[in-house]
Amino acid sequence: MSLIEHKKKDSAPISCKVITVSDTRTTDTDKSGQLIHSLLQEAGHHIAEYEIVPDEEMLIKSAAVSGCKAPGIDAVLISGGTGIAKRDVTIEAVLSIIQKELPGFGEIFRMLSYQEDIGSAAILSRAAAGTADNTIIFSMPGSTGAVKLAMEKLILPELGHIVKELKKDLG
Repeated sequence: MSLIEHKKKDSAPISCKVITVSDTRTTDTDKSGQLIHSLLQEAGHHIAEYEIVPDEEMLIKSAAVSGCKAPGIDAVLISGGTGIAKRDVTIEAVLSIIQKELPGFGEIFRMLSYQEDIGSAAILSRAAAGTADNTIIFSMPGSTGAVKLAMEKLILPELGHIVKELKKDLG
């Protein structure tokens, strides 16, 4: 079976929790969260929960854990709080709950950012992915450009396949 045929078998709708990390954004001003919503819906997926949380490690961790433990949620997508400023603690929160890290997500995200968008400033981009409680977690920078890149080039092409892999041993 070719890779394309394999991926076609992974096209079932995925139920997602979307989390925006920001001290200032609201549902009206959360452009990145809105972009995640629209791209997921265009791909036939479902947004089960949406939340904006401040740049506080315990609140980010709590929001992500609740998504991983919620019945029926297969993916948690987080944008924002990934920079290098003192208050940017999303990556630390996410890595603290991940059971199996997918380092390729951050590596490829930075490579694509370097090639397509921001050049050497890509070294400042922090992104992470992994699994917890049979749920995939993606954490990406909060700019709309970064969200578009991560969603279109990495997350959406693999989301169904990843969820299928996570669920295959569950019976």
